[in-house]
Amino acid sequence: MRKTCTLAREVLEFIEPYLKPGISTLEVDKLCHDYIVEKGAYPSPLNYHGFPKSICSSLNDVICHGIPSEKDILKDGDLLNLDITTYLNKFHGDTNKTFLIGDVSPENKKLVDVTYQCLRAGIDVVRPGAHIGDIGAVIQEIAHREGYTVVEEYCGHGIGREFHEEPQVVHVGVKGTGPMIKEGMTFTIEPMINIGERHCKVLGDGWTVLTKDGKNSAQFEHTILVTKDGYEILTLRQEEKAQL
Repeated sequence: MRKTCTLAREVLEFIEPYLKPGISTLEVDKLCHDYIVEKGAYPSPLNYHGFPKSICSSLNDVICHGIPSEKDILKDGDLLNLDITTYLNKFHGDTNKTFLIGDVSPENKKLVDVTYQCLRAGIDVVRPGAHIGDIGAVIQEIAHREGYTVVEEYCGHGIGREFHEEPQVVHVGVKGTGPMIKEGMTFTIEPMINIGERHCKVLGDGWTVLTKDGKNSAQFEHTILVTKDGYEILTLRQEEKAQL
């Protein structure tokens, strides 16, 4: 798990310098695909239940599962979430980050900052004996306090030999409810936070999830290992290590 999760976060670090106005999300997909394959791994999303590409690229009002396309050209001020999952040595590692493209408005920067705060607060409650509901409760509390909403239709998940396993990690909840967290578990926490209403819609492609009101959404994700006395973030990026 550590090896595949390290590779997944390395993909996000590798691709960041390329994320400038003018590049298409299809080009980004190819760069990520080639990097993953060159490392002896496989991009987990590719052909997963028919998903056609190697990464998910979600722009602005796309909440999640955006399909890379030559028509999606990055523009100054965009928000772009890249969701990377790698399959290495028969284990999956899953992480995502919302990138600021060029000069981004204060409104969008705040959304991204608060979304990251939600992720880290959710992670910080992880320990043996806590409950899955504790994670959603603190995420919901922060998002609502800042005037945002939390997407409820999509959630984090157990991960390991399978891409998606139990438990489901919902990003809203009540403290003390849900499955108990146990040492040795590995799961993702990946809150999706909206500027407007929480409601979403799925495009005809069966994958792309957008906000119903057309307002922007942001997301961050890490794969977490539950340790004896807390947690280890398996997909922690170098930039984050400096903040600890």
